[in-house]
Amino acid sequence: MKYKFCTCLLFMVSFLMSCAQTSTSSSRLLNAAAYKEAINAKNIQVLDVRTAAEFNAGHIQNALQANWLDQKEFADRTQHLDKNLPVYVYCQVGARSASAQGALEAKGYKVVNLEGGMSSWKMNGFPVEGTVNKAQMSVEHLNTTISSNEMLLLEVGGDWCPPCRKMLPVLEALKQKPAAPFYFLKVDGANDIDVMKSLNAEGLPTFILFKNGKETWRHEGLVTVEEFNAALTK
Repeated sequence: MKYKFCTCLLFMVSFLMSCAQTSTSSSRLLNAAAYKEAINAKNIQVLDVRTAAEFNAGHIQNALQANWLDQKEFADRTQHLDKNLPVYVYCQVGARSASAQGALEAKGYKVVNLEGGMSSWKMNGFPVEGTVNKAQMSVEHLNTTISSNEMLLLEVGGDWCPPCRKMLPVLEALKQKPAAPFYFLKVDGANDIDVMKSLNAEGLPTFILFKNGKETWRHEGLVTVEEFNAALTK
């Protein structure tokens, strides 16, 4: 009798653990419809782990981008994600995002993956955004803009880049009360490739200050308003 009781107890414990694991697993992987509903909530982060080219060809609205296949880029950008907010990842079919999910969870992030990736999202007819047909800024336009402004602050970045998005309120504060008047030029880090090459800008965001047509200051990464103002008045 005692043996049967123990056997039943072990079976029940095993069953409950199995149910809990299944529930946890399913909550970390959502089909396209459930994923779409989940990301409509406030205080969430959507992360596209595909390449920049794939992202430009069509991505989910307000998504951030960090290429899983480029581990340096992925690490540099995802370090700026908020661990207090869930991260909804996706790739093209779900494999890369599953790997990225594991890596982020190991660092303490709560992560949900899109089952079937963008392929499933598109098959369900859900909307995508993209800049694949957007014309590039020309190097000639860049040089003309730099030479025609006494003081020009240039940013190479994009709203889809986690650290770049962090810089938005800083730049707004700077524009409202600058230490010196300046012209602001934004270079799209996913689209204006020729301009980026001419500037030798690789990391995002990169900020470059030009005075009378000459580069006087450059910084890659996050910058404070105080640091900007110091560069403007130097």
